[in-house]
Amino acid sequence: MEAAAEPGRWVTARAEYQRGIMNAFSDTTVHTIVVPKAAQVGFTECVLNALGFIVHQDPCPILILQPTIDAGETWSKERLAPMVRDTPVLRGLVRQPISRYVENSLRFKSFPGGYMAIVGSNAPAGLAARPIRVVFADEVDRFKTSAGTEGDPLQLAAKRQTTFWNRKTLLGSSPGRKATSVIWREWLKSDQRRFYVPCPQCEEKQTLRWENVRWDKAADSEQRRVGAPFWPHKPETAYYVCEHCGNPWDDVVRWEAVSKGEWRATAPFNGIAGFHIPGFISPWLTLTDIVVEFLKAKDVPELLQVWVNTVLGEPFEDPAETVESSSLVSRGEQYGPELIPEGVKLLVAGVDVQGDRLECQVLGFGPREECWAIEYHVLPGDPAQQHLWMELDEQLLKVYPTEDERQLRIRAVCIDTGGHHGNQVLAFCKGRRGRKVLPIKGASGARPIWPKRESKAKKDFYVVGVDTAKDAIYGRLRIAKPGPGYIHFPVGVDFNEQYFQQLTCEKVMTRYRLGHPVRVWEKPPGAKNEALDTFVYALAARQALPIRFEPVPIPIAPAPVAGRPAEPPPPKSLFGPPPPPMPAEHEAESVRERSPPGGPPPNPGITPRPWRPQLRGRRILRSTYMS
Repeated sequence: MEAAAEPGRWVTARAEYQRGIMNAFSDTTVHTIVVPKAAQVGFTECVLNALGFIVHQDPCPILILQPTIDAGETWSKERLAPMVRDTPVLRGLVRQPISRYVENSLRFKSFPGGYMAIVGSNAPAGLAARPIRVVFADEVDRFKTSAGTEGDPLQLAAKRQTTFWNRKTLLGSSPGRKATSVIWREWLKSDQRRFYVPCPQCEEKQTLRWENVRWDKAADSEQRRVGAPFWPHKPETAYYVCEHCGNPWDDVVRWEAVSKGEWRATAPFNGIAGFHIPGFISPWLTLTDIVVEFLKAKDVPELLQVWVNTVLGEPFEDPAETVESSSLVSRGEQYGPELIPEGVKLLVAGVDVQGDRLECQVLGFGPREECWAIEYHVLPGDPAQQHLWMELDEQLLKVYPTEDERQLRIRAVCIDTGGHHGNQVLAFCKGRRGRKVLPIKGASGARPIWPKRESKAKKDFYVVGVDTAKDAIYGRLRIAKPGPGYIHFPVGVDFNEQYFQQLTCEKVMTRYRLGHPVRVWEKPPGAKNEALDTFVYALAARQALPIRFEPVPIPIAPAPVAGRPAEPPPPKSLFGPPPPPMPAEHEAESVRERSPPGGPPPNPGITPRPWRPQLRGRRILRSTYMS
């Protein structure tokens, strides 16, 4: 099957932890299975196996819940269809979505004794008007809080199972944030099973935890190696330490221990079986991979959340959600728009439109998303008047010199279309799309900072995830040392105490909507937040650019040996040493052979080929396919 990384027949022992989940699906005492998990641990294969078992051995109505309708159709084409095609006993039971079979499509499959409906959590019509015995819900932490105006999609699905005594529900997802994670909330209601593996040395069983992963670091006297981006860390030396006897495990020993593991419940059983699957027990992840991903993410809060969610399989617990403005005022550095730091590689800007002014903030970005606040403009005037927009255009065309004598221009701009002057924003951006001057509209909730495409409604602006952007900004403001994700601020009148108060005025509050906790960014009454808004829009402009910077490791030449002179550096050439010169008689001969009559001689640095006269007129090519 093309969706699998390893071809061949299914072997449960390849990932032993999957056996417990599939056994629980056949256990009549279990009515709900909850699986918080790391990414790519084979959970979808467990779902497909259970689905195939139902279709073949125990047919009934099935509901498959995906975060969106598009995700459901993709799952149907890329995961379900290959399984049906490659499994002989299913091939004759589930028809392919051909037009003459109206009862089968990408989102609805019928088979003798039952059917399966594939719906999105955002589609209330797909969750109503049909009885369901078995529910499969994947990536539930990406579900909409409400299916339209109908309420929680999981509760709506559960209502369709009421009449079935043998109903079954399987929930799985990588967790999100701890305060709002649905899969973690449901797992806490379960018997909370964890996978225990035996140590090959002392035979004591234990769960694998991040605290027991170790790796070497270079000594202070050791010279930096070429191509070591995480120096002094050496992730290639990663190993696991038994918490009982201290015996080190490499990947082979760890995988062997996992193959002998077992599930153990850590809470009372009440009909809900919970299985927590961290990435440590996956046979497809090495410890080096895990440590490398951690070292990439540890200094950037939004990357660290992804690592915690998709590698540890745990919800991300936010640190303090506020930043004190007074702690940022003291971070001012000596630079300005007249000479910006060498580390800045590109410039972006964000513009906020108010009733009597425009506010514009320019940010610079360097490798690993290190950021510099460059300039802040307040342009007073009526946004309905053309001259104000011309003044903004002059600011956006400004050239900024750098300390290393480069000249930078603003590469992308995001302008908010909200408020009463949306038409003026759209008109200003329309003729400047080639300069990446983009109209945007902010939207709350769990959505990416920059969308994949323009708004489907009007196709004339981009919807920006402002809550996600604020999470990223506040996380980066808490970084204390210059480096990846750190935000630099200059000393100047534009970046005074009032600026930092606006930048940090909002706070995250947990509100309940339809019984579910929701994180909401709220501004105190009467407070101004234009500095934060323009920062959000500038960050969205950075995300709109597909430019990524990676630091290039600097090779360090070995120290010369005492008594021996240092060797000269090799010549700087992209193609190696130049070829030896061609003898004069051979060169003349090749020129006569290659040059057309009256034509110029070829470049002597290029290997010549014999000259052939051009064919004129039509050339008829006949295929030999049928001969």
